[in-house]
Amino acid sequence: MKQYRYLYTSPLGAITLTASEHGLTSLSLPEYKYDIPVSDDEVITREPFQTVIEQLDQYFAGEPVEFSVALDLLGTEFQQQVWAELQKIPAGETRCYGDLAALIGKPSASRAVGAANGQNPIAIIVPCHRVIGKSGKLTGYAGGLDAKAWLLKHEQAMSSNAFNLQPPAHVEPTA
Repeated sequence: MKQYRYLYTSPLGAITLTASEHGLTSLSLPEYKYDIPVSDDEVITREPFQTVIEQLDQYFAGEPVEFSVALDLLGTEFQQQVWAELQKIPAGETRCYGDLAALIGKPSASRAVGAANGQNPIAIIVPCHRVIGKSGKLTGYAGGLDAKAWLLKHEQAMSSNAFNLQPPAHVEPTA
């Protein structure tokens, strides 16, 4: 099966997009701590990513956007439940792991929810950055805590129409 790959330039740095013929398979921030599989049939091209690129452009410009790209999320049934619930969290809002566990009908599974959240391959669109610790503190994020903080501030700014955020200190702005 063919796999497509493209590097998208964002305020956070180069974001790696991958897709199968069925939809987006990953959206990985520059600091993403997991390896993105490479296929022998991989094609580097912008073509299958037109819609997601347009929607990411809107998102990073501070415009409200409802992501509507086809996703090809591969995971366990439990992970799929968690990832589906993540997509219901509105921009500018957060939930804690216990909230998500309760919403999927497994109130004692907050650690498992955290693990599924951490394995989410499609950042931003499946907004795992909107999940924080019960205490209100930012917790682990596969894209790095600086990026998580930036994304949350960006979304809060979108809600209040104050869009002039700088990239995290460790990220060099890209043109």
